[in-house]
Amino acid sequence: MTYPNPDPNADPDRRPNPDPEPDSTTGLEPGGGVPPGETPPAESSMPGAGPRETHNPPTGWAKAPLTLILLLVVVIAAFFLIYAIVLIV
Repeated sequence: MTYPNPDPNADPDRRPNPDPEPDSTTGLEPGGGVPPGETPPAESSMPGAGPRETHNPPTGWAKAPLTLILLLVVVIAAFFLIYAIVLIV
């Protein structure tokens, strides 16, 4: 839905400035600074972020997956070694 433009000579591609006018904005000092007390207090720190985590799983590789990966590497290396020997002979 389009609304009629109150100013027929206005550029339709130009948008109004969304920033507030500094002269009419409350709480601004000359030069654009904000006096103390006009800003909200700082946020609290991380201790209040959530419940304490008591279970910390160990990091690193478990023995079974590491053994399976090493076994797979040895099997593939043995395959290529035997394949190379067969090509030479």
